[in-house]
Amino acid sequence: MQRLKGILFIVSGAMLWGATGPLMEWLLNHTSLTVSFMLTIRLSVAGIILITYLLLTGKNIFGIWQHKLWGRQLIVFGIVGMLGVQFAFVAAIHESNAVLATLLQFLAPIFVVAYVSLSLKKWPPKYQVIGIIGTLMGLFLLLTNASFDSLLISPKALLWGVAVGLTFAFYTLYPARLMREWNVLLVVGWGMLIGGLTLGIVSRVWLSNQWIVFTDFKTLLLMVALIFFGTVAFILFLSSMKYITAVETSILSSIEPLTAMIISVIVFGTSLGFWQLVGVFVMLVCVTWLSIAGEKA
Repeated sequence: MQRLKGILFIVSGAMLWGATGPLMEWLLNHTSLTVSFMLTIRLSVAGIILITYLLLTGKNIFGIWQHKLWGRQLIVFGIVGMLGVQFAFVAAIHESNAVLATLLQFLAPIFVVAYVSLSLKKWPPKYQVIGIIGTLMGLFLLLTNASFDSLLISPKALLWGVAVGLTFAFYTLYPARLMREWNVLLVVGWGMLIGGLTLGIVSRVWLSNQWIVFTDFKTLLLMVALIFFGTVAFILFLSSMKYITAVETSILSSIEPLTAMIISVIVFGTSLGFWQLVGVFVMLVCVTWLSIAGEKA
C-alpha cells in the first residue's frame, strides 16, 4: 500500500505539473500578461502558501536565516535556481509552446553529467555517453522532424530551451546540502518567495498596468489553478520519494510531458510530425536509461 501511495503521488504530481505548461501558454497567448508579471505572482503566492503551511504546522520558518552560510545559499538558490528555471521555462513556452518547453527540460541530465565529469576530471561512463547521444538524437528529431533544412522553432526559443536545461541542472545539484540540512518544503517555500520578490522588484511589478486583468473572472480562475496545480504538484513529487525509488520517480515523471502534449493537442490543436513523435519517445527512453543505469552504477 505504501508503494502504491508513492506511485499515485508521483503520477498525480506529474500530471498536475504537466498541466501547468498549457495553462501558462493560454494565459500568455490570450491575455496581456507578460512572463515577468505572471511569474512574479505565481512564485510569490506559492511561496507564501508553503511558508504559511509550515508555520501553521509548528515549523520554525526563520531558523535557517540565523545561519549566514545557509542564508546565502538559500538566496542563491531562490534567484539562480528557482527563479532561473521558472523564468527560462515560461520564456520557452512563450517563444515556442508548452510541449517543446516541457521536453527541453530533459536536457538537464546532460548538463548534470557534464558538470560531474568535469568535477571528477574524467570522462563519463559508457552508459551515460550512450544516454546523452540518444537524448541529443531525440532532440534533433523533435526540433527538425528529421529535416536537415529547417528548424521548427526559432533560435530564441531554442536558446531559452537550453537555458531551461542548464538552470534545471543547477536547481537539482546546488541545493542538495541545503535540503539535507533543512526541511525541503521550507527551502522550496523560501526559494519561491525570494525568486518572486526579486523578479517583482526588478520588473517594478507595483507599477504594472496588468493588475487589471484579474478583474476578468476567467483569467483570475486560471491563475488560481496555475498556482494551486504547481504548488500541489511539487508537494506530491517530494512526498512520493518517501515510498518509491528515484528510478521509479524518474520513469513515472515522464507522464509530465505526455500530459502537456495531450492537453496542448486538445486545447490548442498542437500537432507533432511523425519523426517529432519518434524524437519524443527516444528522449524519454534515454532519460529513463540514464536514471536506471545511474542507480545501478
